[in-house]
Amino acid sequence: MEDRPLRILHCFRSPIGGIFRHVRDLAKEQAAAGCEVGVICDSSTGGEHEEKLFQSIMPHLALGLTRMPIDRSISPRDIPAFWRSFKQIRSLRPDILHGHGAKGGAMARLAGTALRVNRYRVSRLYSPHGGSMHFDPARLSGWLVFRLERIQEWATDAIVFVCEFERDAYTSKVGAPTVRSEVVYNGVGESDFAPSQPNDDAADFLYVGMLRDLKGPDVFIDAFARAERLLRRPLSAMMIGDGPQRDDYLEMMTVRGLGQRIRMAPAMNIREAFALGKTVVVPSRAEAMPYIVLETLAARKPLIASDVGGIAEVLGRDSKALAEPGNPQALAEIMAESLSDPDWANHNMPKPEHFHEVFSSQTMASKITSLYKELAANV
Repeated sequence: MEDRPLRILHCFRSPIGGIFRHVRDLAKEQAAAGCEVGVICDSSTGGEHEEKLFQSIMPHLALGLTRMPIDRSISPRDIPAFWRSFKQIRSLRPDILHGHGAKGGAMARLAGTALRVNRYRVSRLYSPHGGSMHFDPARLSGWLVFRLERIQEWATDAIVFVCEFERDAYTSKVGAPTVRSEVVYNGVGESDFAPSQPNDDAADFLYVGMLRDLKGPDVFIDAFARAERLLRRPLSAMMIGDGPQRDDYLEMMTVRGLGQRIRMAPAMNIREAFALGKTVVVPSRAEAMPYIVLETLAARKPLIASDVGGIAEVLGRDSKALAEPGNPQALAEIMAESLSDPDWANHNMPKPEHFHEVFSSQTMASKITSLYKELAANV
């Protein structure tokens, strides 16, 4: 490849949650390293909070931001959406097309392959970020999704997994990758490593995330009530986030008489959210490598989490901060213990120095960009 900045285009569907955070961090670090970076994603999801996040990365996007309607599920509208994305990708002339999530992965690999047919040099990468790995292989929908994953490997130059768990899930459900694959842990930026102090009126426990069953808000509410019974005293909690099942959880709290002790607030800046609670609880039923875990530990806040995805790779396989997923009693017991033992956090959280070395965005971006350069040199 000629001596010029590497042109990188990140493709994904929904600008919310972990994928969006991952791409924002990559874009900032890669731009700082002298690369030219652009983003293509859906225009129909996200709100005011996400618009602010887009504004924060715009100065780093030399190749700009392109938003267009992209459906969550497979539909006939994917055909015109692909054609629009292909024309935009072709005009930007990237060296690297990195697709994140199932839809972003399909977009990047199909467009990249079409460009390769026309003798254009471009490398095609894919990161599942959980996504399709949550499907059940015993169901027809899961079988179809995993067959599509396998078929698309012919259009893939490398797969980047965010943790060992995700690679193992891919191998189990799709098969061992037939193309190059790497595990590169998610990382957070230097500003995330500033210690966060709770407000004077901060709640005992804090949930931050999407309000839908996959993320376990119902498990959190149930566990909170059980923790109160275990400790025989009232506690306090804050739930921060948006999602399609918000009203369901509000009703659940009201029916159980918890409405005065569990407060809810819409999605906000994570540092603002951290100030509202003392111990963060991640009660998810399924994850890959959730950013809320990394952000919490970087800010040196205590964390309690379900033992799902790659969380054990961060906390340690035998960590006493891990609960059986979907088990509110197990979660409640850890919540109660964390309040009963003043040294609980010191004994159960990772050492800050080691955590920074492994889970910084600089480390993540450096490893991924090195892979890009190696692939681009061999196209």
